[in-house]
Amino acid sequence: VQLQASGGGLVQPGGSLRLSCKASGFALDYYSVAWFRQAPGKKRDWIVCSRKNDEKDYRNPVRGRFAVSRDNAKSTVYLQMSALKPEDTAVYFCATSTLDLCVVEEEMYNLWGQGTQVTVSS
Repeated sequence: VQLQASGGGLVQPGGSLRLSCKASGFALDYYSVAWFRQAPGKKRDWIVCSRKNDEKDYRNPVRGRFAVSRDNAKSTVYLQMSALKPEDTAVYFCATSTLDLCVVEEEMYNLWGQGTQVTVSS
């Protein structure tokens, strides 16, 4: 049972990236999935989530630029990031929760992916 986050990399300001979070060993349908990020020297913060029913919620700094989607058949949640800014540079983590809620507290998430580095720089 694991989550694997991938898709990070180096991108110029204004560019786009798509991150993937693939679940192995369990069905993603029964979980809400959130993305967190941790910038250098800062704590890890919740930025977006997809509830079990696919309702979505976004933190203000990424609202309108990031879009989360899920493909339960592929057990994968995607984070499409557009109009990237240098302040989006961080390690991005996905995590699952059994709650059908978007919650910001890390302790409410039971399984975490390993993180994928996103660097926005010219």
